Amino acid sequence: MLFTPAETKVVIVGGGTMGADVAAVCARGGCAVQVVELTTERRALLPDYFINTLTDLGYEHRTHLLSVAGSLDEVEWSEVDLVIECVPERLDIKQALFAKLEQYAKPETVLASNSSSFPISEIASGLKTAARMIGLHFFMPAHLVPCVEVVYGEKTSPMVGDSLFRLMTACGMVPVTVKKDLPGFLANRLQHALSREAFSMVDAGIATLEDIDKAVRFGFGFRYLAAGPVMQRDHAGLEVHGAAGASIYPSLNNSPNIAKCLSERVASGKLGMKTGEGFFPWTSETIKAERERYDNLLRAGLKLIQKELPEIK
Repeated sequence: MLFTPAETKVVIVGGGTMGADVAAVCARGGCAVQVVELTTERRALLPDYFINTLTDLGYEHRTHLLSVAGSLDEVEWSEVDLVIECVPERLDIKQALFAKLEQYAKPETVLASNSSSFPISEIASGLKTAARMIGLHFFMPAHLVPCVEVVYGEKTSPMVGDSLFRLMTACGMVPVTVKKDLPGFLANRLQHALSREAFSMVDAGIATLEDIDKAVRFGFGFRYLAAGPVMQRDHAGLEVHGAAGASIYPSLNNSPNIAKCLSERVASGKLGMKTGEGFFPWTSETIKAERERYDNLLRAGLKLIQKELPEIK
């Protein structure tokens, strides 16, 4: 079972953006981390990425804890306590990987998936040791967004969940436990409930895309750094929320289909920054500027709530 970060050897499978950032989170806490990345080009970039990321976080003294491997066969599996999967979001790829990991890893090694959409029980389907299989869902960028979801599958051992919760806390994260394995887990269900209503209002001509973003960022969303939706209700008064809910709930969108303003863009190949256009047009210059703006604001927000985050020893 997992112990303190200094006693925990972690393997990250997949060295893309998410995998590299998760590796930095674990090393920041003091875990020895090995990243398995099959692509030669990406593997060559990781050492400098780790140095820059940990230096930016103020933990450059822990870069020696990170190493890179080119295949699962290069890992010394007898020493591994935790595996975190960060491969592409395809169920068949994840299932095949965990079937291999079950053979490689010692019986007490915790097997975790960073999947953001597939039920953990589905990924673990067919495994003989599903009790050690669990979801560990980070949010991009993982080294700047403190929350991580610890998601139980149908057969996940509570001891596995409890130990992973403690380990993530020791790595400076804010873990939340999701006790039932359902699509979207906790945070993504909340996000999609919001986006369904937002895009429905766009389709209905009630608000523009730009005003939707402004209403969230500079309106009620602005307060979320200070208090979540539950605490906000105690600030405002439960009777106020109850009365508003009784008035608003009947008119909220509950369609099982995604909004036209989203589906039409997907159908036409307008997928966002990766294709040069999504809801907004993008160039290499505007993408670079937007990502810098976005990351800088996240860093500033992180500093504001630093005292409320777990302290890393």
